[in-house]
Amino acid sequence: MLTSLSTEDLIPIDHPIRRIRKVIDEVLVDMDGDLDAMYSRIGRPSVPPEQLLKSTILMALYSVRSERAFCERLNYDLLFKWFLDLPIDARAFDPTTFTKNRDRLLEAEVADRFFAAVVRQAKLRRYVSSEHFSVDGTLLEAWASHKSFKPKDGPDGPAAPAGRNVEVDFHRQKRSNQTHCSTTDPEALLARKSAGTPAHLCYAGHLLMENRNALIVDAELTQADGYAERATAIELLARLPGRARRTVAADKGYDTRAFVAQCRDLGVTPHVAQHTNRRRSAIDRRTTRHPGHRTSQRIRPRIEEPFGWIKTIAGGRKLRYRGRQRNRAWFLITTATYNLLRITALDASTT
Repeated sequence: MLTSLSTEDLIPIDHPIRRIRKVIDEVLVDMDGDLDAMYSRIGRPSVPPEQLLKSTILMALYSVRSERAFCERLNYDLLFKWFLDLPIDARAFDPTTFTKNRDRLLEAEVADRFFAAVVRQAKLRRYVSSEHFSVDGTLLEAWASHKSFKPKDGPDGPAAPAGRNVEVDFHRQKRSNQTHCSTTDPEALLARKSAGTPAHLCYAGHLLMENRNALIVDAELTQADGYAERATAIELLARLPGRARRTVAADKGYDTRAFVAQCRDLGVTPHVAQHTNRRRSAIDRRTTRHPGHRTSQRIRPRIEEPFGWIKTIAGGRKLRYRGRQRNRAWFLITTATYNLLRITALDASTT
């Protein structure tokens, strides 16, 4: 049968995905040289890196949990085929394509380049503030269970019966990152959000948000060692271009003398929420008396919005990969996808 119908004819003109794709195409044009150098011209034709990148964006936008589920849906979802520039009768690529190409994407630092290109698009549109920022971190549960958290030295315990998941009782056992390590993901560390909450094997995600339009200007994923939030916040602030006077808003967890001193060494005024109980705050009236401190604290909670979107819509409440580098690449691409949604919303409001 011959047909003149294409996926372009099936997507409504006013569908939001069209605005998102327009911005993505502008970003990919900016990355054209980097992606072209990755394309393999030896042997069988490989899946273009652009399609793998767009596939990861689709999985975040439409809450597709796994790459295998995405490839199954790609066989019948015409919107997905349109987004990837595939014809109607094209077959979905095999899920192992992601696995085989992941190391190639990591070596080329595609996630870092893509995130930077999205931020550049926001700057070209003058959506990004260069003076006022907010910083925060959160725990992201690793793809590893408590049963994989075993002593570094000594026996691993009784062997599991064949054909079933053995039950393990951890009651009254002392388990810490100094004495135990996950056999599934050795880089994941045991951490908990606060006192009284259960501990999980986690990584720590960090965001630096500009305060004008709540766009993410930098992101990082580290081990959850208990000190990563403040140390990574200083690293993100140090990576900002130029040395203009800036402010950074943060919650009470950043109210320490070391963090405040390091911020001031970078020329950044710390608009940190004050600790009012049990100890003296590192922030005094020299900072809090200014209206800017109150403004920063009023805007700061907006940084929770991208964290909420990453965990609920993009499926980041429990990470899907093993190892920090793979999860970091996913975190950067997913954060860039959130920025794409913000950019398209700002574009729509200004037209």
